[in-house]
Amino acid sequence: MPSVPSVLFVCVHNAGRSQMAAAYLARLGGDRVEVHSAGSAPADTVNPAVAEAMAEVGIDISAETPKILTTEAVRTSDVVITMGCGDACPYFPGKRYLDWRLDDPAGQGVAAVRPIRDAIESRVRGLLAELGIGPTE
Repeated sequence: MPSVPSVLFVCVHNAGRSQMAAAYLARLGGDRVEVHSAGSAPADTVNPAVAEAMAEVGIDISAETPKILTTEAVRTSDVVITMGCGDACPYFPGKRYLDWRLDDPAGQGVAAVRPIRDAIESRVRGLLAELGIGPTE
């Protein structure tokens, strides 16, 4: 693992789970980790209920834009974490792949998004520990 590991979060629309995970990792990992997110079929915008749930914990993702998953994004990442993108994520030997099974916040209200958000925060904190990076908060 390089001194600054690169982590890519992937879900279908890059509008919910992967955006929350990337935002938490960026907040908690700071400049000690490189963070990216993408989707196999990206939406036009971040899910408003997801943005609202993240704003409740002081993280503004309302200006984020869903991005398309590229082979290059996977190739240049050390850790690839999928969240329901199925077989759409390319595989490269030597990469660390994790699959986080989480409910999809699509079409859900903020009350349903909160437990997903909190589960993602917990997993991100666990990932930081595995990477040997203490959280900034």
